[in-house]
Amino acid sequence: MSELFPVSVSVNGVAHGASVPARRLLSDFLRHDLRLTGTHVGCEHGVCGACTVLLDGAPVRSCLMFAVQAAGHEITTVEGCGTIEAMGPVQQALTESHGLQCGFCTPGFITTITAYLRENPEPTAEEAREAISGNLCRCTGYQNIVKSVLRAAEIIRGTDAEAGDRQEAPA
Repeated sequence: MSELFPVSVSVNGVAHGASVPARRLLSDFLRHDLRLTGTHVGCEHGVCGACTVLLDGAPVRSCLMFAVQAAGHEITTVEGCGTIEAMGPVQQALTESHGLQCGFCTPGFITTITAYLRENPEPTAEEAREAISGNLCRCTGYQNIVKSVLRAAEIIRGTDAEAGDRQEAPA
């Protein structure tokens, strides 16, 4: 039997405490101990980005981090970025811009884009493409995900470039 270590973290604004083995991955802690299954585990090598969560606001691969390393930190998972009833700006943009397909990679994209737009609220398409380059999606060619990043930036800034592109119908 392995020794257990106490872990106290805040996840999506809620304090959690548990005792876990030293080698419990943060992704497993979130999914199995806290039952927050929105964080997906894909490659288990930190390559695909599906397991990305925010640690004190910065994106990290939860499959490469032990739960004990997160002790004392604030973690935001995809569940903390919005709900179906009250979507966050990134979720809204992915929906509007058709940036979603099967959904497996989506949680990692949502957390990655959320953190990126806090640092760069007015990205170009090239900057958006670079920002998401560490997240893999097997379903798309990324064009609509890039559009989603740009749309989320508009939503966050409170602008609507798409509305300016539409013509008013004659009365």
